[in-house]
Amino acid sequence: MNEGVARTSLRIDFPNGFRLGPGKADLLELVERHGSISAAGAAMDMSYRRAWMLVDEINRMFREPSVVTRHGGKAGGGAELTPFGQELLARYRRMEQATRSTIESDLDCLASALAASERSG
Repeated sequence: MNEGVARTSLRIDFPNGFRLGPGKADLLELVERHGSISAAGAAMDMSYRRAWMLVDEINRMFREPSVVTRHGGKAGGGAELTPFGQELLARYRRMEQATRSTIESDLDCLASALAASERSG
């Protein structure tokens, strides 16, 4: 994290009770990059079980799954994003960028008004 730079994060609270935020988006991105839930979780310092549970939750959020898995064997196991998962990740990243662009000048103004002392919460 860049010190001295205000950050934002986008979390979407869906009416069905599910939530999509930066952690799940990062996990999807890492599944896509590594082709593995285990490797994606490890890249986030997360246990395989936790990563698998989050992927399962993402898959239950929508009518279509975002991640599919392949069982082991000669070719080995793995995971990949479905076309819907790729679209979900791309849309989330676009929403993040649009949010940042929209509020950038306000964030800069607030950041410049911060007290120099330690933050108190």
